[in-house]
Amino acid sequence: MNQTFYKYQGTGNDFIIIDNRHNHISLEDNQVKHLCNRRFGIGADGLMLMNEKEGFDFEMLYYNADGHTSTMCGNGGRCMVKFAYNMGLHKSEFLFIAVDGPHKAAIESNGWIDLKMIDVDAIEISAFSDYILNTGSPHYVKQVNNIMDIDVVKLGREIRYSKLFAGEGINVNFVEQGDEGEIYVRTYERGVEDETLSCGTGVTASALSFAHNDNGFNHISVKTPGGNLAVDFDKTSETSFENIWLCGPATFVFKGEIEI
Repeated sequence: MNQTFYKYQGTGNDFIIIDNRHNHISLEDNQVKHLCNRRFGIGADGLMLMNEKEGFDFEMLYYNADGHTSTMCGNGGRCMVKFAYNMGLHKSEFLFIAVDGPHKAAIESNGWIDLKMIDVDAIEISAFSDYILNTGSPHYVKQVNNIMDIDVVKLGREIRYSKLFAGEGINVNFVEQGDEGEIYVRTYERGVEDETLSCGTGVTASALSFAHNDNGFNHISVKTPGGNLAVDFDKTSETSFENIWLCGPATFVFKGEIEI
């Protein structure tokens, strides 16, 4: 079967997207893994199906590069909104549903896609004084110096496969503080089992973890190896946040066909 696909990327986090609004395709884990393989398939950090869902503009079904359905992907969600717009849903505001529930999204005049994330009501402090929280996906956040010298794959893999996290896995973010209101983030992603150029839920988790200013509205600029993002949110207590928005570019790369 020949299948049309679309390739999108959000700050270097790249995805295969298939329009499945007629619900005609069902993929096995090994098929997704093959399509995401960068040598034998199309190549991507993940694959998404855009399904129909009553009451929503669409449903986002996300697979990691290892072929397994997974938790929320922030950059993937932003790319899905851009894809929906390019496929004819010419709206400035969207409502879609993902594995972690409904999400609002908006397209800014500069082309950036703003995605509303789930509220966060808890941040756990690890035995090593690092942060653990869930922003739609589970994240471990560690502050470092000289972030470009960090071996993200080695250190990230050690934490991800440690006794505490080996079962379900966890994404690992290394964060360096820059100027006021700015952080640098590099992420090891479970399911990809490698460093990705950017991770939307990881950027969100990192921004919240380093929101040390007083309660109220906050804006944090985030630099990743793949580009720049921003996280806006209301901080309601030391460990709770709401009205969280992940903001950044989402770009069409190419369209093609592949035999599945």
